[in-house]
Amino acid sequence: MTLVSRARPGTRPAFDDGLLPRLHGELEAFLARAPDLAPDLTDALARLLLSGGKRVRPTFAWWGWRAAGGPVDGPRADVAVRALIALELLQGCALVHDDVMDRSATRRGRPAAHVAFAARHHRGRWAGDSRHYGDSAAVLVGDLALAWADDALVTAGLDGAALARAWVPWQAMRTEMIAGQHLDLLAGARREESLEKALTVARLKTAAYTVERPLHLGAAMAGAPAHLVDALRSYGRDIGVAFQLRDDLLGVFGDPAVTGKPAGDDLRDGKRTALMALALGLARSAGRPDAARVLRDCLEGREVTDGTVLEVCALLWELGAVDAVEERIDSLTGLALQALDQVELDEPVRAALGALAATATDRRR
Repeated sequence: MTLVSRARPGTRPAFDDGLLPRLHGELEAFLARAPDLAPDLTDALARLLLSGGKRVRPTFAWWGWRAAGGPVDGPRADVAVRALIALELLQGCALVHDDVMDRSATRRGRPAAHVAFAARHHRGRWAGDSRHYGDSAAVLVGDLALAWADDALVTAGLDGAALARAWVPWQAMRTEMIAGQHLDLLAGARREESLEKALTVARLKTAAYTVERPLHLGAAMAGAPAHLVDALRSYGRDIGVAFQLRDDLLGVFGDPAVTGKPAGDDLRDGKRTALMALALGLARSAGRPDAARVLRDCLEGREVTDGTVLEVCALLWELGAVDAVEERIDSLTGLALQALDQVELDEPVRAALGALAATATDRRR
């Protein structure tokens, strides 16, 4: 999700509070202070976290903070920004571990951590298997990021009451992230075709971890009342699932120049998305075993050629799966914005959350 504005060139997006450079500076300072007991692991993590990234999670958390009356500037705001780098460290853990599980070769235009470690092992002619060494070292990088994420939150300077409030969504988010990842893993192993299960993965792996809990975290730090937390979480759940559904479409139809991934990449990887689950259900309803067979060929990891990608893309339109997903995205976005209508928000906050919803579900991102 690229945090870009739909506004005129030269104007700032509604959700630009000057947050991103502040986050980068605090993250850089935290990594510089961290114990350097394992420099190879620390360097790999720092390269990943400081080489870019969209800062989606702390951005949503910041607007949860602002929605609950948290200030933009001053000592309290500085503490909040320091606390929110915990989300970037947690994301670092998820990315490194995901790359190992998915056998991804690159991350942000560079060799993924496990690939870089394996290459170093190979060049040095070290003992043992290079791939095993690379995977093992990358797992440790992710573990270090997870440990430091807790450290960043606890040592940010939140007072005891704010930290206790923040710990509730923080605890839940870590568990939900891992549970969602495991359900995604199980879906492939068990050849799941259920739309309900695909949406459950989307809620845990994407919606809760990317939008809902970060909003909850920021609001909790600022001392939000229960009704505001409930409204923000409702908005976050719906926008988070809509975000994943848009990602499903972009993983098949997206412009590689925008998404950074080859067209049809999700089909080649056999991802069991809600889009594919919907298409399989529609193929069964239409009495189209031929279409279902082509779709399953992708999911089963059989060879997927450029011709297969074109055939599946055509089927997704023909069966009505693309339209069904678009309708669901529109419905979820509408429900999310309705949830915000139930609470009082400062106009800049409401505008920012509306702009973030539009960006998360943008067809072009």
